[in-house]
Amino acid sequence: MAKLTEGEWAVLEVLWQGESFPLGEIVSALEPTHHWRRNTVHTYLTRMEAKGLVTILRQTEPHRYAAAVSRDDCARQARGQLLDQVYGGAAGDLIAAFLKESTITSAERDRLRRLLEEMEV
Repeated sequence: MAKLTEGEWAVLEVLWQGESFPLGEIVSALEPTHHWRRNTVHTYLTRMEAKGLVTILRQTEPHRYAAAVSRDDCARQARGQLLDQVYGGAAGDLIAAFLKESTITSAERDRLRRLLEEMEV
């Protein structure tokens, strides 16, 4: 799977909220944040189908659109790309950078400690 564009993420975020949607519902969901016209959304969906990201259910009228990839798979790929591109594959450097630049709660810190302890071999 190729790297998702910001627009593709937006479309998939809508599709991940249910099993399938008609074009009009997708346009309505994207309108407040993206102000895309119906033709723009349709173009995104058609191109995303060609990439294997969206399934178009043509046996229904109107056609319905569904995500062909899971959010978890897309997030995993994006994390991997960030890790490789920015941190040369060094997960520890990525985690350290996040921890230096943001605050975490004590519960999050405890969960992170437990995770690291579970990973020790």
